[in-house]
Amino acid sequence: MENNGDLDLNCHATGDVRLDKAIYQWITWDKNPQTRAQIEALLLDGQVEELRRRLCSRMAFGTAGLRAAMGAGFALINDLTIIQSTQGMYKYLARSFPDFGSRGIVVGYDTRAQEASGCNSERYYTIPPPFSSADHTTTCKHPYAVKRLGAAAGVMVTASHNPKEDNGYKVYWHNGAQISSPNDKEILKCIEESSEPWSESWNESLADNSPLRSDPLREISKMYMEDLSSVCFHRELNTKSPLKFVHSSFHGVGHDYVQQAFRAFGFPPPIPVPEQKDPDPNFSTVSCPNPEEGESVLELSLRLAERENATIVMATDPDADRLAVAEQSDRCRWKVFTGNELAALLGWWMLFNWKETHPDPADRERMYMLATTVSSKILKAFARKEGFHFEETLPGFKWIGKKIHDMVPDKDGVSAAVVVAEMASYLYNKNLTLHQQLENIFETYGYHISTTSYVICYDPPTVKRIFTRLRNFEGENTYPRSSGGHSIVDVRDVTTGYDSSQPDKLCVLPMTKSSQMITFTLQNGIVATLRTSGTEPKIKFYTEFCAPPGKSDISSLEEELKKVTDTLVEEFLEPDKNNLIRRSI
Repeated sequence: MENNGDLDLNCHATGDVRLDKAIYQWITWDKNPQTRAQIEALLLDGQVEELRRRLCSRMAFGTAGLRAAMGAGFALINDLTIIQSTQGMYKYLARSFPDFGSRGIVVGYDTRAQEASGCNSERYYTIPPPFSSADHTTTCKHPYAVKRLGAAAGVMVTASHNPKEDNGYKVYWHNGAQISSPNDKEILKCIEESSEPWSESWNESLADNSPLRSDPLREISKMYMEDLSSVCFHRELNTKSPLKFVHSSFHGVGHDYVQQAFRAFGFPPPIPVPEQKDPDPNFSTVSCPNPEEGESVLELSLRLAERENATIVMATDPDADRLAVAEQSDRCRWKVFTGNELAALLGWWMLFNWKETHPDPADRERMYMLATTVSSKILKAFARKEGFHFEETLPGFKWIGKKIHDMVPDKDGVSAAVVVAEMASYLYNKNLTLHQQLENIFETYGYHISTTSYVICYDPPTVKRIFTRLRNFEGENTYPRSSGGHSIVDVRDVTTGYDSSQPDKLCVLPMTKSSQMITFTLQNGIVATLRTSGTEPKIKFYTEFCAPPGKSDISSLEEELKKVTDTLVEEFLEPDKNNLIRRSI
């Protein structure tokens, strides 16, 4: 190893040829003094294992693109890995689109930042080669912009609801859907082929001189709000609604857009939570910037709603692609809806309004609803009873986006928030609450009681060992036969492509070797899925009791579900033995 600046790399060689090469490349290529200094400090301190962790692996595209902690190293998000990713993407797009030079791509970003490393989302949108660009925006508007502008692709720099230490690089194809195979693998290959920064890649003013450079955000926002009116069914009723709403943007980018969406539907803007209204990369008032964590992270919103006599609380995550909703049942109690419960309500609302405008049952042949395989089966129950189509996809919205590329192909907390507001106002006019309507849905289509949680594991070999054990539970290539005293009648393993319910034993869903996911169907109707997160060091578990219509003893359903869930976690994941961190309630 040669000398490089003031650091004599020959004197600090680790003896690991692969690692020494990675260290040399990093210190040679990285022009960010803060991240370069981080690697130099680790080298001087002899932190070989930490250097190996940071430098000897590379990020892969998961369910939400590239996502990792910010900091120095090829395995993390930083200036150099953003440059490498963008060079690889540029190379692949130029190969895939003859007119790429005139179409360009759309680049957007959220408000994440890390002072220690000098890494931040806004800076990253100036680093890539020159394309069309936007200001900080919500994730949902990004694929919308890609399609409306006819761009070849899009990049959104965001880590969504992840901890403040993280950032990400989400890639969209020309149809607005997040990339999936084979494009993700081909882009990664191009990244590896283009790892050394090009001569102009560190020139932050390069994009300013591009003829494609523009800021379409205002134009796109206007078109988005106009198109949003297609799912506004009762505007006149909205203008007269006495309901009051509170909204928190969780220190992210959602505030302005939710306010605009409410106005577009005829509502006065919701009351913002002042402490969480403006962007703050430290997420200083929440322990976790994920509104789906429940009442504990909604504390400021709920207390404000009580003071303002507001009935409904809504919270969007930092990039506004997730939505949490709570409804006040009396002065002291709140019902915080789960994601599956919101799916039931929104699915019913869309079905109800479709039927209002399409009274002919034959029209339902043109209607589809989609859900991921770890979501509630309630939409499937709707389809079975009402006669429309239902399709199941893999987890990760990129798979749904691939199915519905002619619609807004990413999660959208903004439109979901205002649609929930309209639904709540309509129900209020019928002397119903959201919770009461949810009960009506379950009585009609069958109770679907679900549990979603996770354990944390920072050790990938442990995760692999857990799932290997499940695939060889009672001997080689045998899965568990029971859980909680109930027989397991079917097993689907999308990691290996096995599905015992199919005649050929092959999984209908695409095989995903890069992640772990096994689904067990029990004799009593419970469906349980264990899977690794594509964005965080978590093993997630999802269980649902799908009861037929007429079976309404909720307490016994919940008790049975809890018993099976607890047993499944203890027997299949073995948290204590594997040193897994249980979710704190």
